[in-house]
Amino acid sequence: MGHIFISPLSWGLGHAARVTPIIRELLTHGHEVTIATSGGALEMLKKEFPGCHFIFFQDYPAPYSSTRFFLPKFALSIPNLTMALGDEKKIADSLLSGNKYDMVISDSRLGVYSDNIPSFFISHQLRFSLPSYIKPVETFSLYINEYFHKKFERIIIPDNNPDTVCLSGKLCLSTRRTTNMKAYYSGILCPSHKMDVPEDLDFLISISGPEPQRSKLEEILLRQVKKLPGEKVVLLGRPRDNFEKKLDRHTTVKSYVSYEEKNLLMNRAKFIISRSGYTTMMEIAELDKKHGLFTPTPGQTEQEYLSEFYEKQRWFHSKSQYGLDLLKDVDKAMEYKGFPAMQKTKDNMNRLYEEVLVKYL
Repeated sequence: MGHIFISPLSWGLGHAARVTPIIRELLTHGHEVTIATSGGALEMLKKEFPGCHFIFFQDYPAPYSSTRFFLPKFALSIPNLTMALGDEKKIADSLLSGNKYDMVISDSRLGVYSDNIPSFFISHQLRFSLPSYIKPVETFSLYINEYFHKKFERIIIPDNNPDTVCLSGKLCLSTRRTTNMKAYYSGILCPSHKMDVPEDLDFLISISGPEPQRSKLEEILLRQVKKLPGEKVVLLGRPRDNFEKKLDRHTTVKSYVSYEEKNLLMNRAKFIISRSGYTTMMEIAELDKKHGLFTPTPGQTEQEYLSEFYEKQRWFHSKSQYGLDLLKDVDKAMEYKGFPAMQKTKDNMNRLYEEVLVKYL
């Protein structure tokens, strides 16, 4: 059996969530897994996989702003990010030395790969979505990604084949030869699964993502949530805390829940309110949930693109957190049709293991 080194990015919990089915599949087949990450991702995966070995491996800080002006801050942070990538590669080389690992799986950590061990990169973003006034930079991002993709055996894209229904739209498409040669479209990969339970929860409100915008959304939603009718649960996405409280008779607030409890709540929910982060979108597709309202992280161009894309497809309604009116926006969101049907994680994960991973173990 093999020993696999898995390292997800810790900008929010989404990257940790989508390696969860991969870790489960590897453990099911008797492989040993070491997980290297930090922050909320480390806390979450420790709770989900207490039997795995863990290494604290801090990644470079997310270049998010406390305002909606993300791009200027990101541009200014590029020199620091470049240096941080070099440092990340040095640390990864040190951790991977000694030939004790048989495979490396990196979720969105460009510096985590080995020249001597088969390395795989997980990302649904083969290009960046940028405003029209800097479109040349979006095109240039295809070349930048191709440069890094050359370091990996395969690029695992947790989305459907572009010939079918792509949840990530243009983000999972590349014009670069090397990227396309290495690309493997696995289909959606998420920890959620369908359960045979009644839909007895009117609203599930899931707050997630990097600070400081996570806290800002928490403040905005908690001011309005009591106006919504019916039974409501609010998840704050704070894995370091452990509390539950009642805002009123029909509104429960939980600091953090395990993925099993979150999965149960999502199955029970008639309507889901969340960020438009890609992992959450996969969960909603996995559970065939048709009613939801999304609010992208301000300035996070990927989420803003996905929100716009879903609006155009008439799949889901989105609204900026700065203009959010829960009662009005929930009413409008009921007019949308939800994601089309697609193959689920269990079958996708079996195929990924048999067609790709097992060949290198």
